[in-house]
Amino acid sequence: MTKNSKLSTAILYISLLAFFSFAVYLLYINLEVFYTAHDRSEFLFGTPFFHALMSKPFGLMRYVGAWLTQLFYHPALGASVLAIIWVLIFMVGAKAFRLQGSASALMLLPIACLLTSVVDLGYWIYVSTIRGYWFSQSVGYLLMLLLLWVARCTPRKWHLVWYLFAFCIYPFLGWFALLFVFCLVLSEKLTWREIVGIVVLVFTAAIWHTQFYSNLKFDDVVLAGLPRFITPSDATERLSIPFWVLGAVSMLIPLYVSYVQRSTFNVQRSTFNVQRIIVPVISAVAGIAFTLSLEFRDQNYIDEMRMVRFAEDDNWKEVLNMAEENHKPTTTMVFLKNIALMNEGGLLDRSFKLGNDGENITNPDSLHVSLLDIASPLVYYNYGMMNEAIRLNFENAIQAGFSPFYLKVLSRCALAGGDKELQERYTTQLHHHLFYDDWQPASVSAKIKELQKAYPDELTGVENSDSYVVNTISLWSDSISKVASEQALFYAMLRCDSRRFWPSLRNYVKTHMDEEFPLHAQEAYILFMDKAPEKKRMMIPVQQTIYDRYLKFWDTLQKLANPGASLKDVGEKMRKEWGDTYWWYNIFGRKIFVINNGNFGHEVQS
Repeated sequence: MTKNSKLSTAILYISLLAFFSFAVYLLYINLEVFYTAHDRSEFLFGTPFFHALMSKPFGLMRYVGAWLTQLFYHPALGASVLAIIWVLIFMVGAKAFRLQGSASALMLLPIACLLTSVVDLGYWIYVSTIRGYWFSQSVGYLLMLLLLWVARCTPRKWHLVWYLFAFCIYPFLGWFALLFVFCLVLSEKLTWREIVGIVVLVFTAAIWHTQFYSNLKFDDVVLAGLPRFITPSDATERLSIPFWVLGAVSMLIPLYVSYVQRSTFNVQRSTFNVQRIIVPVISAVAGIAFTLSLEFRDQNYIDEMRMVRFAEDDNWKEVLNMAEENHKPTTTMVFLKNIALMNEGGLLDRSFKLGNDGENITNPDSLHVSLLDIASPLVYYNYGMMNEAIRLNFENAIQAGFSPFYLKVLSRCALAGGDKELQERYTTQLHHHLFYDDWQPASVSAKIKELQKAYPDELTGVENSDSYVVNTISLWSDSISKVASEQALFYAMLRCDSRRFWPSLRNYVKTHMDEEFPLHAQEAYILFMDKAPEKKRMMIPVQQTIYDRYLKFWDTLQKLANPGASLKDVGEKMRKEWGDTYWWYNIFGRKIFVINNGNFGHEVQS
């Protein structure tokens, strides 16, 4: 082996090691995303689900992808299977495209596209209706490469048969069947056979739509299986970029083999050696750069998923541990943290210390995702609002599919409602999923039972949002339940509404006689007595240290509220010292005060 050969081989291995190490790292930091992918992906046992997918082109790949997505129940297992598929793509692709030596590194580019497609989804994971998305593209591309490899191993006179075969398998491989034709055409010099292949390519979708899929929109048949991210209210082209690039790269590789690799090898040996050195480096760097440019990374995104997972298992201690570690939680995390405090105790002593000013989610496109899409059914269930939880479960599941998440919540709601037959129906459906053979809903907690009895579970809402939950629970001020009265007081405080606060406080004191007055309740009491007192005042003793701190809070606020000062800037300056108080939340967390000529206005939200 010559010195140049050793060098090019070393560079190839280093480039492959760098790229695959990068891929493994990305898969590792997205393990929680993969668990959520399994939890929110539909796979139903039985022929109706299979036939529903097979009634559309690319349905078989989606069915296989939906089945494989179940492996993400153990995220490391699912990620390993995905990585194995990509390694096979690299090996088969090098054979199919006849890439020699270091040129095989070009197969890193398609793998980079597939890697990007599973780490760029972001909050679309909660609303996407694409069945089997996480595996279907990788499996479809691998099958396309296998077909290309076999086709190129046959005599060229058989290529016409392969073009017609691609037409026949379009319902199964979708856009990958067309990509197969493109790659086979571009791999050879243009003859009448290739012209026939191009004609087949052009009319394939139209023929299948006219003859077999006339009940579908033409757009759903053209390039069938190419992921498009559209909901009734949102759409994005950004998430389809990796697949367009995948197709483009796959068509450029045979051109590279035909016009660059061969000509360079024949013309000048030294230039060929340079190519062998440069191609692996460029391929690895380009693949990594492409993935990083589209990757979705946000710690709150991961923390939300982990917190929902703990909440599903009623692991409230871990939910609180995460709340203590995260200093800028999203609205979903705030709600789950408060449910955890309801179950573990200390809601009115710790909640505002941990923060209730939910941060906006990070989203690179126009998609609007809220508590409704992420965890609302779970929130309603834990507040004993079973009818609301069931209604929302069905609304979301009809669009996104009856995934394990929705089946588990429906089963728990049926158990809480005493409907054993319905509970068994949901549980049996879930038992057909991998790894759920022995799953049973957890017993209904005493607090949920108490909340169910405390207030009528009626379908009163036409919306589902954080404000709807807050407003509904704040109306429980006449309940004799200790748990419900605590929740009513807390959510009246979150509303920053004195008209709800006073009756809730009065009921709370009545149901919690001879108990210590909680810290945040004292803070709210002092604030509302000062700024929005009742005509008939309710006198409750408070700790002197808390009252003194309140005076200091307003003194600091007046000093910082200079003309021209923004509410946000003042709030950030005061967050470090006062962010653990209800007073800070009342003014800055919900942003219900305004600065005008250096003075803060009075309460404006009721």
